Amino acid sequence: MTLLLASFGISIASALVPLINIEAYVIGISSTGVGSAAAVSLSLVCGAGQSLGKVVWYEATRRGIESGWAQKKLLNPKVRASYERWVERMEGRPLYGGAILFAAAFIGLPPLLVMAAVAGALRMPMWVFLPTIFVGRTVRFWICFEFGALIEWSQILDWLVFWT
Repeated sequence: MTLLLASFGISIASALVPLINIEAYVIGISSTGVGSAAAVSLSLVCGAGQSLGKVVWYEATRRGIESGWAQKKLLNPKVRASYERWVERMEGRPLYGGAILFAAAFIGLPPLLVMAAVAGALRMPMWVFLPTIFVGRTVRFWICFEFGALIEWSQILDWLVFWT
């Protein structure tokens, strides 16, 4: 239970602070020999934590787009053109926006933090935003757990010690 709570907290923190790498944490945990059932549970918990953290970015942008600071930034022709392109692409097309958001959540391109902010600015429906991120991140973390379980950490450490 402690591992689940810690993983949830770290996944929220990593969603808010880009310097905290949740994938490295997940792969590190998988090296401790957690079983497949625990890997699924931990993937779900980390996916939920990441989703919750990205909702913060979504809401901050959604509420902040009308601020004086944001409106001043949108006076820049390049920024305005980019914003209008995204609006044109995604407005009224939740499946298209959801597909891009899923790619960001699962693959990491475009960066999920950026896409969470874009989704907030464009007021993507929460019924598209939240489940898309949750599923994409959960599958990503499950793959990280499985990858980490395949690595022979003792061989890597032996190799590192040999070269030092």
